[in-house]
Amino acid sequence: MPKPLQDMVARKITPKVIRPIKIDRPAPRDVDDEVSIIRPPRTREPMGEMMEKKTGGSRYRLWIVASLAVVFFLLALSYLFSRAFITVTPKSQAVTLNEHLSAVKDATNDNLGYDLVVISGDETKQVKAGAEKDVSTKATGTVVLYNNFSSAAQKLDIDTRLEGSNGKMYKTKAKVTIPGIVAGKPGSVEVGIYAADAGAEYNSAPLDFKIFGFKGTPKYAKFYGRGKGSIAGGYKGKMPTVADADSAAANTELKSTLQAKLLKKAADQIPNGFILFKDAVFLNTTPSTVDYTLTKDGMAPMTLHGTLYGFIFNENKLTKQIAKDEVDRYDGAPLYVLNIKDLNFSLSNKDNISFADVKNIDFTLTGNTKIVWKIDESKFINEMLGQSKSEFQQSLAKYLNIESATLRIRPFWRSDIPGDVKDVDLSIKYPTN
Repeated sequence: MPKPLQDMVARKITPKVIRPIKIDRPAPRDVDDEVSIIRPPRTREPMGEMMEKKTGGSRYRLWIVASLAVVFFLLALSYLFSRAFITVTPKSQAVTLNEHLSAVKDATNDNLGYDLVVISGDETKQVKAGAEKDVSTKATGTVVLYNNFSSAAQKLDIDTRLEGSNGKMYKTKAKVTIPGIVAGKPGSVEVGIYAADAGAEYNSAPLDFKIFGFKGTPKYAKFYGRGKGSIAGGYKGKMPTVADADSAAANTELKSTLQAKLLKKAADQIPNGFILFKDAVFLNTTPSTVDYTLTKDGMAPMTLHGTLYGFIFNENKLTKQIAKDEVDRYDGAPLYVLNIKDLNFSLSNKDNISFADVKNIDFTLTGNTKIVWKIDESKFINEMLGQSKSEFQQSLAKYLNIESATLRIRPFWRSDIPGDVKDVDLSIKYPTN
């Protein structure tokens, strides 16, 4: 049965004794004997320093990328803007020429040939007319004779009589040959004429002519002449005269002036690839005439008529002929003779040659010059494309027409010639003297 509440209150409760727990602590040491590990306090880095470290790393990587980009860019430029500069000195050979050569007119084969340039003209100068005296002069002029008879040439002697359309008789001043018909066109030749007698009645405007010696034959109608310019200078009576010394001086000046004028005309007619030596021109003149009927203020016109003959040569054929004689074992390679036009030309037997009829000539070329080999620029460049510097030097050995050559490539670190023709500059140093 439960105990009553008062019994429980009355009961003495004895409290428990809580004993302290003894903790053994080590005896304190002297400060000098104490060993301790001191770690720095862990602190957080400021934000600015962290960003600076990250930025530094980024910049380093950026510099690497930029450097690589520059390298690739430069490499790209080296291929895009690369060029090769080649300078070539061709082979040349100094020679002292004394060539004795022969040539045939209008040669059609490989033989050395020549063409003849023929130009006529007049030159006039006022000369001093002195005291009057009896004068008897014959009119002179020029006529072109035609052969419409056959393909055979027709020779005419000097002083061949020509009947003018004015009924007067004239004579040729030189022996000529009228060529035959060629391709349906009549052959023609130019010749000077003079009146059969003195007197002003022979002076005339251009006339038509017949060859008097052919009269009564079939040739009479097929051979004919056409006057080239007026016929003038005929006179008989008293008139002023020109002193012999003045006439000689004026005649010399007229000849020099006429030759220079005709030579210029001849040079303008020379086709490309042909040359006319300065000594290969010859001027034939008729005696000068003074037209005293035109005397004014003591001066009278003195006229000189002349015909210039010039021998022209095919430069390529002439050069090859010289090379055959001067170059040891010449193989036909393209070359040229330096300043070939300045060589001295001398025609053999020139005093006995009828220039209008000549068919072949002998001549001599002399002078100091050089034979120079030509370079085929296009072929040379195409064979050098893409070659390295060492290959370039090796390739030169097969070019017998090259004395030496240098190669420069841009940019400097490239070691091969570009592969495109437009990126190669070729300079050939041909000699000038």
